[in-house]
Amino acid sequence: VARSLDGAKGVAALELNISSPNVAAGGEQFGTDPKLGAKVTGQARKAFSRTLLVKLSPQIADLPEMAKALVDAGADGLCLINTIPAMAIDAQSRRPVLANVTGGLSGPAIKPVALKAVYEVAQAVGVPIVGVGGIMNATDAVEFILAGASAIQIGCANFVKPAAAMEIIDGLNEYCVEHNIPSIRQLTGALETDALLR
Repeated sequence: VARSLDGAKGVAALELNISSPNVAAGGEQFGTDPKLGAKVTGQARKAFSRTLLVKLSPQIADLPEMAKALVDAGADGLCLINTIPAMAIDAQSRRPVLANVTGGLSGPAIKPVALKAVYEVAQAVGVPIVGVGGIMNATDAVEFILAGASAIQIGCANFVKPAAAMEIIDGLNEYCVEHNIPSIRQLTGALETDALLR
């Protein structure tokens, strides 16, 4: 797939999602092992010459270690985070709601976990980070940027409100005007923690 997209017109980047379990292989989590993650990333890097982003699972014991391994293997940037394993049960039928019994929890419920992941990884690597997980409005987006994200992804909000992305962009512009910030890029990693640590 990476090789075929490398020459495709209009493709600027590839997001390599190593964070979803391989359901066909019994749920193998190759994206939680730095060596296996680096191997997959390295192979994709050989096949794809454009911007390569790698999406990480929140289920990694040491996210900064994994991030460093992926950057060393050729990732240009990282996406944090994918969904969190969860399940839902129908009390009336006494059966799982999902066909695979468990699935991925996304949306506002995972935002605090995602913010922590972005913050920790931003301290460890010098590549751009795409913040993902529960971004529903411009305030959420600003929080991710302050934590260290250079960009954001919007997922669930699009299902709730199809115009969410445009509203978030407008909200970011309003935030910058209100706080006299010439560029949103000035906020990347600008979280002030010094006073808290004293």
